[in-house]
Amino acid sequence: MHLRQLHALLAVAEHHSFSAAARALHTVQSNVSTHVARLEREVGATLIDRERSELTTEGAVVASRARRMIAELRAIEDDLVALRDELSGTVRVGVIGTTARWLVPAILDATTQQHPRVNLQIIEATTTTLIPQLLDDRLDVAVANLPVVDPDIDTESLFLEDRIVVAPLGHALASCERVDLSELAEHEILLPPIGTAFRDEIEADARKARIKLSTRAEVDGLRLLSSLAFQGFAPALVPVSAAPDWLQGDFVRIPVDGLSRREVGLAVRRRFSPSAPTRAVAELIRTVVGETCADQGGLTPASSPGADTL
Repeated sequence: MHLRQLHALLAVAEHHSFSAAARALHTVQSNVSTHVARLEREVGATLIDRERSELTTEGAVVASRARRMIAELRAIEDDLVALRDELSGTVRVGVIGTTARWLVPAILDATTQQHPRVNLQIIEATTTTLIPQLLDDRLDVAVANLPVVDPDIDTESLFLEDRIVVAPLGHALASCERVDLSELAEHEILLPPIGTAFRDEIEADARKARIKLSTRAEVDGLRLLSSLAFQGFAPALVPVSAAPDWLQGDFVRIPVDGLSRREVGLAVRRRFSPSAPTRAVAELIRTVVGETCADQGGLTPASSPGADTL
């Protein structure tokens, strides 16, 4: 079993065709086909369904292990370079959209200043999308909505955030200075789907208050939820960072009483030793959050964060 074979398998799995995998690996299709075929002979199983160019059940098992092996090898190289010279390498950081607005520019600046040879790859997505990418080694670290309930993920808290209603002008809620859950239950609102951390915490608060919220629509993406409210579709219950003060339009921000605060934190794979560049970027994220998140309004640094995961 050779690394070239594993890289070929992962490229086909990611790009869903042998020709696209060849382009990504800067080689010819016959080489990719040969590497995958040799790997299949060595493990004694078909790893790629040729009709669909997708992993078989056995292929998914091999690919999962291969990603971890390649990540460890990359970390070894980065750690050795860090011992001899300044930090260098690529760190893939996933960030939820509402936090990315204010955190990513500061992280890019801090990394450029303190670790100029570290290349950041930023992926903006929802928590439900980031965590599978983290587990599949497509990300090194993620800034996500907590809690994340997965036995293969470790997390630590970064900050807490108020939840608010964004209501279009002209809606009945727009005249309210504040609302509580019972008032909110009288209106159809936009919410994330059940099963997301943000929605599940809201539902827990509603159950405690013996209230059932009414949904106009469910959307897995807090920035999109906010945009729908901005455009007048319906009020949306979102974190305060989804509607920053500098953003103006035909809508109002309304504080909500009776809701717990949203928690955002760092997430990494358990049983994996991050590379030196990844640890350095994680520390920059902690520092930037501690120094700047209170300036965003409605955000508070975590007072008692858990033990560092990196």
